Amino acid sequence: MKKMKKFILIAFAMLLAGVAAAQEIPDTTYWKEKGVAGINLAQTSLSYWAAGGERSFAADAMFNFNLDYKRDRNFWQNRLELAYGINNSETKGRRKTSDKIYLNSIYGYRIVKHWYLAAFVNFQTQFSKGSDYTIKEKNYISKFMAPGYLSAGPGIAWIPQIWFSVTLSPVTWRGTFVLDENLSAGGAYGVKPGKRLLSECGAGLRIEFQRDIMTNMNLYSRMEFFSDYSHKPQNVDMYWDIQLNMKINRLFAANLSINLAYDDDVKFIMEDGREKTHLQFKETLGVGLQYNF
Repeated sequence: MKKMKKFILIAFAMLLAGVAAAQEIPDTTYWKEKGVAGINLAQTSLSYWAAGGERSFAADAMFNFNLDYKRDRNFWQNRLELAYGINNSETKGRRKTSDKIYLNSIYGYRIVKHWYLAAFVNFQTQFSKGSDYTIKEKNYISKFMAPGYLSAGPGIAWIPQIWFSVTLSPVTWRGTFVLDENLSAGGAYGVKPGKRLLSECGAGLRIEFQRDIMTNMNLYSRMEFFSDYSHKPQNVDMYWDIQLNMKINRLFAANLSINLAYDDDVKFIMEDGREKTHLQFKETLGVGLQYNF
């Protein structure tokens, strides 16, 4: 019941954030804002069904918001992504299916056509505890700010079109925070046992694309790479986020989200007990209510 209440509160907060964002941003020629808030629901109910099955309920809430400023030689781009989802079934109970807090901000000053001196800051974490259900449901492996990622650095940006950009930062600081005592004690996410922060300095590359590829169909893609200069620089961390939004009408839309990640500091326990780095994959497809602004 607590998880259900938490989901309802988060979903309601995301929808309110969308309405507030649409009302609070001043309407000027220098600012451009775009956002979407939505909730996808799925429910199955059975009674004496010969083919078998079980009752289930699933819900996913999401909120994406872009706020961009451009005037003369200056530009400032900001993106916020929030997501939370649960699945409840008779045999497995309530389980979390998605959980994301993502915030990125980049400022640039144009030096020549399409080229900018830039600086960025990026923050990522999650709302609540996450578990590896293949091992033991009660053993959580993550929670808010465990991990939490904070990155920042100067660089150069190439923006040939308003819908495409490439940002290179040869000096990027990335901090991995593990503020949970139990996860910190186990050395989770690359921190030394008992420590709360893994500090790294390296090179970062970011490629971003967002455009309407068809009528009522918007594609967003973000690829991020990071190489730590002082620890296995050849093992490049990679994060690829793809979001396809397909508007059905004024109230309904279909959403496809695909996430790929490889982090050399994140280890998984294999069936033979060994710890191993692995390519991470997540895919979510849903249809539900959506509010665009």
